[in-house]
Amino acid sequence: MKKDRFSRRALTAVCACAGFLAVPSIQGQQPPSSWPEQSVNLQQRVTQLEAEVSELKTLVKQLQSANRASGGAAANAVTPEKGDSDPPAQQFVTADDAKTLAFLRDTTINLSLDTYYEYNFNHPVGRVNLLRAYDVLSNEFSLNQASVIFERTPDPAAGRRWGGRLDLQFGQATDTLQGNPTNEPRPDIYRNIFQVYGTYIVPLGKGLNVDFGKWGSSLGVEGNYTKDQMNYSRAYWFDFLPFYHMGLRASFPVSDRFTVNYWVINGTNQVEATNGFKDELFGFTAKPHKTLTWTMNYYLGQEHPDRAPATNCGPIPVQPGLCFTAIRPAPDGRTHIFDSYATWQATPKLTLQLEGDYVIQRLWRNQAPGESSAPSHVDGGAAYIAYQLTPKFALATRAEYLSDRGGLFSGITQALKENTVTFDYKVADGTLIRYEWRRDFSNQPSFLTDVQGAFSKQQNTATIGLLWWWGRKQGAW
Repeated sequence: MKKDRFSRRALTAVCACAGFLAVPSIQGQQPPSSWPEQSVNLQQRVTQLEAEVSELKTLVKQLQSANRASGGAAANAVTPEKGDSDPPAQQFVTADDAKTLAFLRDTTINLSLDTYYEYNFNHPVGRVNLLRAYDVLSNEFSLNQASVIFERTPDPAAGRRWGGRLDLQFGQATDTLQGNPTNEPRPDIYRNIFQVYGTYIVPLGKGLNVDFGKWGSSLGVEGNYTKDQMNYSRAYWFDFLPFYHMGLRASFPVSDRFTVNYWVINGTNQVEATNGFKDELFGFTAKPHKTLTWTMNYYLGQEHPDRAPATNCGPIPVQPGLCFTAIRPAPDGRTHIFDSYATWQATPKLTLQLEGDYVIQRLWRNQAPGESSAPSHVDGGAAYIAYQLTPKFALATRAEYLSDRGGLFSGITQALKENTVTFDYKVADGTLIRYEWRRDFSNQPSFLTDVQGAFSKQQNTATIGLLWWWGRKQGAW
């Protein structure tokens, strides 16, 4: 270190002077007459060396103070090779460099790759698996999604109340999430940004957490990243309930076991709103026991657009994709979602989940005399069981029911059911192979077959999913 090098040089010089002063007369010879003059010169050199040593001590103290202020930057200095001269200043980590390194130390960068091969025994036209969210193609090697996540979480204990997150996503799942121009006027602009939001923890009570931006919906128990789910394929309810929202959300922990949640957003799957109504969510998360978590949500929205894309907006220039014509009168019917799910960690190896949902949507709030507009209802739920057989092997199953009255989800009135069995093999940390069998069936012919225009009441699929992920973020993404 620089401090040690300065000390050694100073000590060598002092010792050399001391040794010179201590040399006795040789064989009893008398000192020459020039010795008084040399003694004066030596005294001057000793005084000069003492001044230099004092200056070096001051410099060392300054370096130690800077080291403590920069969180150990001086300790990270590059040590020169033996015999090297003084290293240039840029070889040492400056205070600004230390701040940058500290920022990166608190920021996680994570990547994931999700691929699969699936076989549909219906041999559907176009090899399309109907009513699937992510595993949409049959008899193909498919890229479900590749993701990159940047996250810096708040840390009030360290004096940092702000944070942020950015999730970039590519692949088939991206098109599923944001591929509907009817619901998103300009989906291409935001298609690869699954999440992006800033966070601030208001110093109120146990901390009021406020996010602003775009985030993945927490309606329904399932989420976006396959590695954090029990099964490879997603349930009907994941496909039907909203994928994401844009706006403001807040969560306030009333106690260690009860948190209230509130959102005000543009709508379901809308970065750019299709109308002027702002949807809201009211909910809570309860933890009555350390092994049990229960979430309850009520969502109020208005999902009918009040404008339609147009090709000619007149002489006033507009940005691409921002040419609209008004819909008059615009439907104003409300959407109500009641969503509840619970997770019970029954034993360290056994996990159970239960979800129940009820959705009702109307086209118009008030009908004129003699007119009728029956609301569409979707209700049902799903049950999950997962058991960790060994550290490398796990088994999970899902049973699901969805009653679609009015075709709000599937386009026709029907009762949909499915059963899924998934077997996991954890090759290593960050590498997972999933084998899955799934059977979908309905009381109406609704699944594609190998004959154009002919439908079946069921479809059976077999899937192998291969997952890789790496990064410093721990737990669920």
